[in-house]
Amino acid sequence: MTAPKPSPSHDRPPLSNLHPVHQHLPRRPSWLCRVCAATWPCPSARMLLRVEYGTDRVALSIYMASQLFDATADLLRLNPEPAPDPPELFTRFLAWTAPSPT
Repeated sequence: MTAPKPSPSHDRPPLSNLHPVHQHLPRRPSWLCRVCAATWPCPSARMLLRVEYGTDRVALSIYMASQLFDATADLLRLNPEPAPDPPELFTRFLAWTAPSPT
């Protein structure tokens, strides 16, 4: 039995190693993009994450679920009333990670 090949995302440097203009990372606890100040993940962050994870959408979904967990805790601390909207957070963090129907 042969070992599985590593995901294509393992061949690329992590986003944190990229030039600052490409570092569309979250500013905590507000969860706004450090570069463009849009809600994170901003469109650029989504594109960069898709490139970083390549075809490994399961790993991307798991990563984004962990980000959703952290963001929910931070955003609840910042604004407990009204609490963050669960469907909006799901759409923001996870819905876009699903593969496009073919």
